[in-house]
Amino acid sequence: MPERLQHHFEPRFGWMNDPNGLCVYDDQYHAFYQHNPYGPIWGAMYWGHAVSDDLLHWEEQPLALVPDQWYENCGGCWSGSAAVDDDRLYLFYTGVSDELGQTVCVAWSDDGRYFQKHRGNPVIRQAPNGSADFRDPKVTKIGDTWYMVVGSGKDGVGCVQLYRSENLLDWDYAGVLLEGAQYGKVIECPDFFPLGDGFVLMFSQMNRPLRSVKFLYGDFDGAAFTPKAEYAPVVGPHFYAPQSFEDDSGRRIVIGWLYSWTKPLDEGADYAGALNIPLELQWTDGRLTLFPVKAARHLLRSEDPLVVSEPGFVEIASDFEQPLRWEGDVRRVDILRDTKTVEVFVNGGEAVFSYWFGK
Repeated sequence: MPERLQHHFEPRFGWMNDPNGLCVYDDQYHAFYQHNPYGPIWGAMYWGHAVSDDLLHWEEQPLALVPDQWYENCGGCWSGSAAVDDDRLYLFYTGVSDELGQTVCVAWSDDGRYFQKHRGNPVIRQAPNGSADFRDPKVTKIGDTWYMVVGSGKDGVGCVQLYRSENLLDWDYAGVLLEGAQYGKVIECPDFFPLGDGFVLMFSQMNRPLRSVKFLYGDFDGAAFTPKAEYAPVVGPHFYAPQSFEDDSGRRIVIGWLYSWTKPLDEGADYAGALNIPLELQWTDGRLTLFPVKAARHLLRSEDPLVVSEPGFVEIASDFEQPLRWEGDVRRVDILRDTKTVEVFVNGGEAVFSYWFGK
């Protein structure tokens, strides 16, 4: 059996991919995730659940969502998000069924452990563009209004659909927030939130081995998002489907999936996948950075046998299909090494590597 990661969450058994429902509830950090509890391969999806007091040490909880309804009978409970309102924890997820395909569903809990599914599910029964790809609802509150973004795409053009709600159960379509063939056929795991003086739209692009996660920074007037700058700070390759949340101190924290669809299972493992080290996302002086949260910074080092750092580039020694390299003015390098992973942060998080080297 391979050695366990010491500073990252892994399931005790089975498969995990996208982080879901990241939030603070009842004075604890909650991380849900896509999970197959029956083996280390992708299958019908459940929602796993873990809690933490410090974002570094996680305790696995009972399953949060089980695919036991008709609207989940063809794939299960796919990715989504969380929202807290009036001391109730809501989960928004993608129910996948034979009858309707991908839909938006809701469940809630008053104790953060056991969840009741809404009798009116699915709350959104189909994509407004008629696409079969309609998934990964992410909910956030801006002002007094709840907004939801959903990943989609049609005819080779990826897009993000926008909805509004006053009560988290009844959702009105508000139009297309973003679309473009340059982002791929389908945009996955969108996340939309205020940061600094503007707004960020973060999303994942399918079938891109490196730099698969985009960050667009711009303005939002309550209806239209106007991007002003575009970033892809995470080189990867093992960083996908990140999601963010704001904690009680006002930090915008991002956690992604530390693995990949094409990575072979580690020899002897009966579990697969992990969460990246939680990162604080900041926008300062026209610069977007991702850097480990304070609780993890004592783990950072300046050197590692896998990392080559020169004044003009940083590179990770790997057997990945493409070079893991960033070129630019290298002023500082911070490295977080675990038993089978290494994460590298260049210039305070201007560029980020996330690599699983375990075999």
